[in-house]
Amino acid sequence: MAPTPTHSWAPDRYLTYADERGRPFVELLARVDADAPARVVDLGCGPGNLTALLGRRWPDAEVVGVDSSEEMIRAAHEAQPDARFEVGDVRTWQPPEGGVDVLVSNATLQWVPGHRELLPQLVEAVRPGGWLAFQVPGNFDQPSHTLRAELAAEEPYAQHVQGIASPASHDPQVYLEDLTGLGCEVDAWETTYLHVLTGEDAVFTWVSATGARPTLQALPDDLRPAFEDEFKRRLRAAYPERDGRVVLPFRRIFVVARRAS
Repeated sequence: MAPTPTHSWAPDRYLTYADERGRPFVELLARVDADAPARVVDLGCGPGNLTALLGRRWPDAEVVGVDSSEEMIRAAHEAQPDARFEVGDVRTWQPPEGGVDVLVSNATLQWVPGHRELLPQLVEAVRPGGWLAFQVPGNFDQPSHTLRAELAAEEPYAQHVQGIASPASHDPQVYLEDLTGLGCEVDAWETTYLHVLTGEDAVFTWVSATGARPTLQALPDDLRPAFEDEFKRRLRAAYPERDGRVVLPFRRIFVVARRAS
């Protein structure tokens, strides 16, 4: 989730495709070879459904989920009243004294402009020998994003969406070089998933919970319906439905770094 958003998030809509959104987290976690960490933090935990997997993986660890969205943290508390969740901004978050053993950030850093500049402090938050693992989307050149940007640049919408949050990320080699330069042992890779979605305007439902949400919320109420209708039309053309299903290719970037002991 985004740090300190000017917009709000909708946990229910975000969880519409929870299985598809959760798979990268599971595959990221599988490459973290931590045996018995004492402190584990999920930075950008969203509604906390994936944070629960950290507790199952390391049942003896202190697991904390952190997110800038009060709506997401509220949903996380409601779903897991005995778990620990906190409101916090990834840019200003401070680890507990002594650092953490595993720091995970799933689909969050893309919302932080210049997030490569954060990598040194994230590594510093990890104890020597500990792990930093994150995943970010790498599909910002795809129609699901470019069509929104093109439509938003048209009138009468353009004047209302200037300066909105816009996600971005880098190729895996960029992160590998950054973190290797910080003294970490790094495993970086990419995967393109082919998500098979069902339901009316499925791609719009997907993007309206994440990348398109800041744009949609920035529009005034009298303009939003027309924007949504046209955006849906363009998405349907770019992602045609066949036999009641739509295929959404989704590239993701994975990085697992172990801090030197």
